[in-house]
Amino acid sequence: MTDNDITYQVRGAIYDVYKKLGPGLLESVYEEAMAYELQKRGLNVKRQLDVPIHYDGHLLKTPLRLDLLVEDRVIVELKSVKELQDVFFKQTRTYLKLMDLKVGILVNFNTDNILDNSIHRVVNGL
Repeated sequence: MTDNDITYQVRGAIYDVYKKLGPGLLESVYEEAMAYELQKRGLNVKRQLDVPIHYDGHLLKTPLRLDLLVEDRVIVELKSVKELQDVFFKQTRTYLKLMDLKVGILVNFNTDNILDNSIHRVVNGL
C-alpha cells in the first residue's frame, strides 16, 4: 500500500466520521471514531503515539504525542478549532521530520463543510 493509498483511505474515513458525527465535538471523540473507522477499513492504527525527540545525541524526556499513525507511515493530526493556525501545520511537519516520515494529514472537524479547506496534506522533504 502506498502513502497515496493510505491518505485516500484516511480522507474517506474523515468524510464518513464527519458525516455521522458533525462538527463541534472534542478532538478525542474524533480520534476514537477515526481509529475505529480506519481499523474497520483494515488499516493498522496507533493512537497517541509518543514521538521521540533526539537532541545532540540525547533522547529528551519531554513527551510529544501524535494523534494517529496509520500503517506506520502516515500521521493524522486531528483538530476541532475555529480555524487552523500556522502552528498546526508546523507541528505536523515537525512530527513527520522527527518520525522520519513523508506524509501527514491535518484535519479540522469544527467546520460547516469538511470538504471546504478543512483537510490538508502535509509533506516532509518532497
